[in-house]
Amino acid sequence: MWKTEACCKCRAQPLNPLSPRAPCRCHRMEKILLANPGTTASCPARARKWSNSQPADLAHMGQSREDPTGIEAFAMPVSALPRTGSDPVLLKAPASLGTVANSLRASDGQLQAKAPAKPPRTPSFELPDTSERPPTYCELVPRVPCVQGTSLSQSCPEPEDPWWEAEEDEEEENRCFTRPQAEISFCPPDTPSCLLGPQNRPLEPQVLHTLRGLFLEHHPGSTALHLLLVDCQATGLLGVTRVQRDNMGVSSGLELLTLPHGCRLRLELLERHETLALAGALAVLGCSGPLEERAAALRGLVELALALRPGAAGDLPGLAAVMGALLMPQVRGEQGVEEAGVRVTGKTGEEACAGLFSQVSRLEHTWRQLRRSHTEAALAFEQELKPLMRALDEGAGPCDPGEVALPHVAPMVRLLEGEEVAGPLDESCERLLRTLHGARHMARDAPKFRKVAAQRLRGFRPNPELREALTTGFLRRLLWGSRGAGAPRAERFEKFQRVLGVLSQRLEPDS
Repeated sequence: MWKTEACCKCRAQPLNPLSPRAPCRCHRMEKILLANPGTTASCPARARKWSNSQPADLAHMGQSREDPTGIEAFAMPVSALPRTGSDPVLLKAPASLGTVANSLRASDGQLQAKAPAKPPRTPSFELPDTSERPPTYCELVPRVPCVQGTSLSQSCPEPEDPWWEAEEDEEEENRCFTRPQAEISFCPPDTPSCLLGPQNRPLEPQVLHTLRGLFLEHHPGSTALHLLLVDCQATGLLGVTRVQRDNMGVSSGLELLTLPHGCRLRLELLERHETLALAGALAVLGCSGPLEERAAALRGLVELALALRPGAAGDLPGLAAVMGALLMPQVRGEQGVEEAGVRVTGKTGEEACAGLFSQVSRLEHTWRQLRRSHTEAALAFEQELKPLMRALDEGAGPCDPGEVALPHVAPMVRLLEGEEVAGPLDESCERLLRTLHGARHMARDAPKFRKVAAQRLRGFRPNPELREALTTGFLRRLLWGSRGAGAPRAERFEKFQRVLGVLSQRLEPDS
């Protein structure tokens, strides 16, 4: 006698032979197990065939699964599953996305499947509300209204029109002096930053890492043009509006610097020069990695200075700031042999470079690594950049419009703000006269400098993040934080000089 399970309109298939004397109780036990699936743990498990005619997920039938009752089900390929008609079929609602594996199957006893996890009440991200299209019921992410028309996350502004390429009217160039109305500041107003939050601490590591990546992505020539653009705007050479001209009485910031009511602009340029120098020194002293990393940072500053020199970008204030960082006591210490009056002519480049580096008292190992790994940059710094910077500080360097787009204004600004000229009395008097003579020519040639700067920047499209990173307001917040940025200038610089001294000693302690 054979037990048979027949499917509708299908042939009978023999399964397990039964003794004629044994009562047929399998069908009854099956109903009991299906009615109470919790008793399957106490009953012996029976290997059962699967049906490929039921509306279960066939894509997952050949995969091994864990039974929620604790009994591990076996896995069979789909092609090897015969059709059986005795398994009851449950009518299921359409399964939602991600819950197919937890769908209910009557054939394997999963009548009490685990409910899917509830979605979070707060969406992982939100879309801004759009008035053109109302939200629909089928949207997965709710739309929320923006507050005061601002986006939920800070982002850099879109690239603006190249205002630095605008031609100036001839009437503005030939205008006469008028009585000034108020002191003028060319620093851009405080706007939401795409690199710093509303409240930031000094020297945030994540921001420093982002800035390092920005400068590595741009070659020195591109960074020099970014710095030229920001310096021209901060000096008032480019981007001056008609209202600003009427208020200051002249057409350019180079003229305003020489006038009594240009005190505010002079102080802003002094702070910008010192802040850029501190940021450049931090780029070297903040490298806590191997020695080669600091040498590469020195090489990057030297290459940037070469890209800013006359004949290249021609940004002399930017060049002075970069050289100030390289010659800072915490970075270099004492000056080289050439500045002490010893000439190095008649020697090879390696011997001359070795002689110059013998007088370095800070980061001596870093400068020697620069000479070994980047000899060309080390020689350019010693034999070209240092003599050029000394001549510019003494008022004897190149300052003609053409090779220079923005002249060196730091000596004149310091002199007009009451700082004494260093050096012996006879030399200081000559230096004073050269500085005043250069300031007069600078104010006279302001329209020529403007044309040269606009020509250098023609066709240039700056990176918004890199451009912001070179502004005075951003650097002030980066170095001293949002709270410390409002402290007195002398106090801020004195504290940061001590911070740089600690970093320098930590990198290469004094022997």
